[in-house]
Order: sequence, then structure tokens, then C-alpha cells
Amino acid sequence: MQKLADIILWPGTYLCGHFKIDPKSDMGLMRSFFNFLIWLPLGLIVVLAFV
Repeated sequence: MQKLADIILWPGTYLCGHFKIDPKSDMGLMRSFFNFLIWLPLGLIVVLAFV
């Protein structure tokens, strides 16, 4: 389960590192925001492709 969580959270962790923000310093809010910006459009594309 930890590997799955690492895969899902990787984009946000990578972007936080790129902007020199500790992903855990603000309770993960920035990492969650970056993950939202990445996974939401991908999820919508997948859903709309199969509807």
C-alpha cells in the first residue's frame, strides 16, 4: 500500500521539491494542491473517454 501511495503522491512531491517546499511542512497542502492539478484533468479525460 505504501508503494501505491508513493506513486499517487509522486507528482505533488516532485513539484514541491522543484519549488523548494518541504511537502510535509504545511501539512501536505501544497502537495495536495499539485496532485489535484495533475490527477483531476487526467481523471476527467479517462472518464470522458469511456462515457
